[in-house]
Amino acid sequence: MGEFFEKIVNFLKTTGIFRLFVPAEGDTTGIWWQTAIMFVIAFVLIYLALVKKFEPLLLLPIAIGMLLTNLPGANMFHLDFFIAEHINYGQILHEGGLLDLLYLGVKLGIYPCLIFIGIGAMTDFSPLISNPKSLLIGAGAQFGVFVAFSAALVSGIFTPQEAASIGIIGGADGPTAILVTKTLAPALLGAIAIAAYSYMALIPMIQPPFMKLLTTKKERQIKMTALRQVSKTEKILFPIVVTFIVGLIVPDAVPLVGCLMFGNLLNVCGVTDRLSKTAQNELMNIVTIFLGITVGATASAANFLRLETIAIICLGLVAFCISTCGGLITAKIMCWLTKGKINPLIGSAGVSAVPMAARVSQMVGQKEDPSNFLLMHAMGPNVAGVIGSAVAAGVFLSWF
Repeated sequence: MGEFFEKIVNFLKTTGIFRLFVPAEGDTTGIWWQTAIMFVIAFVLIYLALVKKFEPLLLLPIAIGMLLTNLPGANMFHLDFFIAEHINYGQILHEGGLLDLLYLGVKLGIYPCLIFIGIGAMTDFSPLISNPKSLLIGAGAQFGVFVAFSAALVSGIFTPQEAASIGIIGGADGPTAILVTKTLAPALLGAIAIAAYSYMALIPMIQPPFMKLLTTKKERQIKMTALRQVSKTEKILFPIVVTFIVGLIVPDAVPLVGCLMFGNLLNVCGVTDRLSKTAQNELMNIVTIFLGITVGATASAANFLRLETIAIICLGLVAFCISTCGGLITAKIMCWLTKGKINPLIGSAGVSAVPMAARVSQMVGQKEDPSNFLLMHAMGPNVAGVIGSAVAAGVFLSWF
């Protein structure tokens, strides 16, 4: 009978409930109340993804990854393996859990680049080709990236590498933020990724107040002329030329820009339809699952619940808001220079959240004049923002 009770006690000691309060050696979770907070955050994200439909394709995997990594005793992910000065990949392969193995795709920079191939295959660059001035708006919208970087650096809380990773949130581009952070500040990946994707999902709430603040009613009612038709030759040459030019100027941006343009070339060349559809669907879906669940896994209680996390969320919001204002002000200047031919509302689409930011420009414009259609005009700055954020990421990677 004593042996039976001993087995029962031993079993109870292996349960997650027991380990929540008495962590075993090697457990990666934090103090019980910290773990409880992470459970609440994970459930809130699940609610936002399923009920509110805020970026559910990525927010749900992130939430589940967060839940899995904080389950006591599961030991599916070990952040310590990846933030060591010299990473022991043999140890990861032999001792790591499932999420450790999947996280190698993030650490090695594989997932963000594959995501960009899918984004490129799904993106139409015709509005940008038709109206090259949109590149200026996309560039103006990167202003918040460098303001937030400077603010994070001046705060004294973060190293220059961490400040660069925080600043890139202002580009409103999740894969780019992940690629920069996994390289420069892997310990901050969970907080930065969640902040970046949360602000992307909240674009319809964050941007309109700034759009109305920085534009007049008359400017919001401006109707832009139809874009010219773009030839197939232009569509094919554009991704090749952009890759070549960016590669010569900012080589560190080539992994992202090159993959983005490769995906677009698959779509526009007309002879690789099967590859284009695969990039848009199967590849994109698989990588999104792996990327989301492993990024969420970095948000363990001990790593996530820190003063730095609150600072990251606040600085990320500042970066995003200033980027929105930078795009609006740039478009407003162009409106003045062209004597009212450009609606400044398309400036808010200069952040790289495709196509959500462009849809918000369309939505706000139609509230002022239901007959005004700005979507295609806003797509120019929107895709320019994707290129701009990738170039900004390349600049930071080259600096550090």
